[in-house]
Amino acid sequence: MKSTKEAQWDVGAVPLISPEALTNIVAAVADIAVVIDKDAKILAVLSNPFHGVLTDLPAWEGRDVRGLLTVESVSKFDRALGEATVKGAPPRATELNHKDPTTAAEFPVSYTLHRLSSDGAMLMMGRDLRPIADLQQQLVNAQIAVERDYEKQRGFDTRFRVLMHATHDPVAFITVGTGRIDEVNGAAASLFGRTAEELKGADFAELFDYQNQSELNADLAAAALSDDGSSTLALNLKRKGHKVSVQPSFFRAAGVRMLMCRLSVADPVAPTENAVDSRFDALFRRGPDAIVFTAADGTILTANDSFLALIDANEEDSLRGQSLSDYLDRGTIEQKALLENVTRSGRISTYSTRLKGKFDSRNPVELSATRLAGAGNSAVAFVIRDTARSESTRSRTEASNENTPEDRTSVIDLVGSTSLKEIVADTTDVIEKMCIETALELTGNNRAAAAEMLGLSRQSLYVKLRKFDLLGRPDAN
Repeated sequence: MKSTKEAQWDVGAVPLISPEALTNIVAAVADIAVVIDKDAKILAVLSNPFHGVLTDLPAWEGRDVRGLLTVESVSKFDRALGEATVKGAPPRATELNHKDPTTAAEFPVSYTLHRLSSDGAMLMMGRDLRPIADLQQQLVNAQIAVERDYEKQRGFDTRFRVLMHATHDPVAFITVGTGRIDEVNGAAASLFGRTAEELKGADFAELFDYQNQSELNADLAAAALSDDGSSTLALNLKRKGHKVSVQPSFFRAAGVRMLMCRLSVADPVAPTENAVDSRFDALFRRGPDAIVFTAADGTILTANDSFLALIDANEEDSLRGQSLSDYLDRGTIEQKALLENVTRSGRISTYSTRLKGKFDSRNPVELSATRLAGAGNSAVAFVIRDTARSESTRSRTEASNENTPEDRTSVIDLVGSTSLKEIVADTTDVIEKMCIETALELTGNNRAAAAEMLGLSRQSLYVKLRKFDLLGRPDAN
């Protein structure tokens, strides 16, 4: 045998092979072997005796190969046949789909075409691809099943998140092995004075003032394994000092042992105070007026559903940490004026402005503010009332009140003594002076802020200050 680019037998190195031996060799090498003439007519068909029966192969003899192929495989066969007739061309595998003429069943076979003689006879040696096709189908079915399970899991996860958000009772899920918080709802986060993101992964025992924090997990497990399954532990919160009742229960998820802890504030020392707190909490949650608590710098701490409805927000968690100025019509200028006044005087009774919504809507409102000084950092409570519905009624009432007999008499008395232009100018000057004085008072005599609030340039404000002899006010710039 020569060692060249392509392996070739030396002439005379291999003895002549009998037809019977050649038939057995071809049948053993390929799952199916087909001999065709130059017109693609089948002369003989051989099959591997150790391979499963493909179809009634003897019925193929004498038929055109093209009549046993599917429509899309005919062109592939003609192309492979043309390549095989080129002298010296290496055989290339071509996948063809057969169609059984009796059962119409289809099965794929990978063929290599070998030229036998100069008269155009070809040997088609094929390998049955049904096992590979079955394996591919199994992989596709497995992938589809995985996708369905993934979508189903996503649906369960979404329903779990919605349920946790809608549940008003504080609930926390603890991993037994580590004692750390796996999930917690908004009510529990508010009870601990932190956000849900801060609590995830935190050590549950460190949130309580317990004698021995390392034994707390064991006590929780013992309470969960009690006979009635309703035993509770009375624990004291570290940050707030409230006494909390914890009712744990065991379950297993994905092979991991978990504790579901239902929490409730239980302070028998001051039941009256708790009742009052619960009423204020109910007023905050279900009251018709919007209520917002902010830090001293205007950062939103919490807000009720009425405020969320005013600004078109979905949930309270998305507002925490944002500035109230993001939702005031005049932004930081207006917020600074409000916070400075409420810090100086302790409260603001009535202030008219507009709130900006998530989608750039503007809602006219009236707000009042109160400074809440406590042991920690002071906070500011804003009570906001939507005045959009009452504006039309109020404007009609004011219009009717403007035309009272006394007002008409005062205006009539001026007629004849001065011109109409002077009457209107004097009235306008009074209104302008009142507005400028109010803006200066709200901004703590900050003229730049007052000009921004009035929609004037700073130069125009100075002109009007000289006009109304208001330059004597101390400037807070």
